[in-house]
Amino acid sequence: MASSDLRRELDCSICLSIYTDPVNLSCGHNFCRVCIDRVLDTQKRSGGYSCPECREEFQDWPLLHRNITLRNIVETFRSTQLDTKETGIFCTQCIHSPVPAVKSCLLCEASLCDNHLRVHSKSPEHVLTDPTTSMENRKCSIHRELLKYYCTEDSACICVSCRLDGEHRGHKVETLDEASEKKKQKLRNVLQEMISNRKEIEERVQSLQERKQRVKEKSAGEREKVTTLFIELRRQLEDLEKRVLRNISSQEERISHSLCDLIDQLEIKKEDLSRKMEDIEELCNMTDSLTVLQESDTGDLCDTEEGDDEDRERHDRLLHNGEDLDVFGISHTLHTGLSDIIKEVNVFFNIPKASDILLDVNTAHNNLQISDDMKTVSWSDIKQNRPETPARFQDYRNVLGSRKFSSGRHYWEVDVSKSECWVVGMCYPSIERRGGQSGIGNNKKSWCLYRYYQYSIKHDNKMIHVSDNLLSNRVRIYVDYEAGQLSFYDLCDPIRHLHTFTTTFTEPLHVGIAVGEGHVTISGEGGL
Repeated sequence: MASSDLRRELDCSICLSIYTDPVNLSCGHNFCRVCIDRVLDTQKRSGGYSCPECREEFQDWPLLHRNITLRNIVETFRSTQLDTKETGIFCTQCIHSPVPAVKSCLLCEASLCDNHLRVHSKSPEHVLTDPTTSMENRKCSIHRELLKYYCTEDSACICVSCRLDGEHRGHKVETLDEASEKKKQKLRNVLQEMISNRKEIEERVQSLQERKQRVKEKSAGEREKVTTLFIELRRQLEDLEKRVLRNISSQEERISHSLCDLIDQLEIKKEDLSRKMEDIEELCNMTDSLTVLQESDTGDLCDTEEGDDEDRERHDRLLHNGEDLDVFGISHTLHTGLSDIIKEVNVFFNIPKASDILLDVNTAHNNLQISDDMKTVSWSDIKQNRPETPARFQDYRNVLGSRKFSSGRHYWEVDVSKSECWVVGMCYPSIERRGGQSGIGNNKKSWCLYRYYQYSIKHDNKMIHVSDNLLSNRVRIYVDYEAGQLSFYDLCDPIRHLHTFTTTFTEPLHVGIAVGEGHVTISGEGGL
């Protein structure tokens, strides 16, 4: 069914046969060149032109454009039909009954069966091809001669008359076979290059697929580790919570016991005082003076000082002198417990402490000031009059750290809030100290993050823009020496990864800083 539908699509609507040398009008409809020429000739007498399909009108004879794509489709369709005995093309010499053609003569514009082919002229001008009905496109549209040459200057197939007397006279030409072979060779070269490119792309896709799989597997492993860690953290936090709450309850119970004991004693004294007050009031209300004077134990009624000083001291101690919850002790227990948990997290993920970095004044450019604690570097217009040594940077405002890293995982942090122009990174000790190659990031011996109007990373003098702005004004530099990774982070909340260099380190690494204005400070030691 599909083949039948395709066959109908390849029929010219004028002759109802498969297209021969198909051309199209500006409206998009296709016709055999001979068919549409015949129709346009007929329309010319009426003074107007129109498309036989959609009736779109044209003021002048319409331009006919060769539909090369459709022609190729037609040729491909015809070639698929040659596999059978019947090609659909019949001998033009057999007028009494249709006989399948085995060859077509381009000169005679005739198709020939086996019998007529035997008697056909064998002279060179009679060019034989497989049976075809599209012989017009093999002839010059001007001279109606066979196309035999290829004009290399105009990239056109031409006939003998075009070459000798036509517009291609004097041009460099080749035979069709020569030009075809050159084009085929060019296409073969292009094909070979495409094959190579495709193979390279396939290898890159494969490597990316493998990387994707590794990331997936690593992510699964990290998820499992984190899940396990948080189960343990929740258990430890619950234990810590219970321990702190027990501590609070214990303190509360102890203090409450002391307070209750004193309250009970004071309540007893209050009741004793109330009783004495009633006795005294009763005596004071007596009218018989002798009775008042003769009443015994009045000395006890008037004694109110016994034990008062001791009770007041204890009261003041409980109320004002620190007999309260030990909030500091509670905080200390909580902080110690949380610190222990954080240490376990760091051990679990093998997270290092921040490295304590000191700057090496012996490498500092003479316009750089180094603070007494060797943590802060700033630019100064005043030269420091340090001795000119091979270790000192001469042309760039650089300074290196004194500590070297040749193994393990380390990180250090820097505060860049006081400078608008700076460079932070890591360098080999063999970095140049003079000339253009001595700038941090200008060579293969250093890697950096820097700010100069915008934030970029740099290595081997190759720059990549990474961010329009830092969110924290604090940068963390992390190095895993064995893994060959150097990473930069913006210490905002949450922490933001800026870039990671991946390489193979061949020398120890030193901290490298450059300052264009203001100052930059290395943060103190601390854990993640």
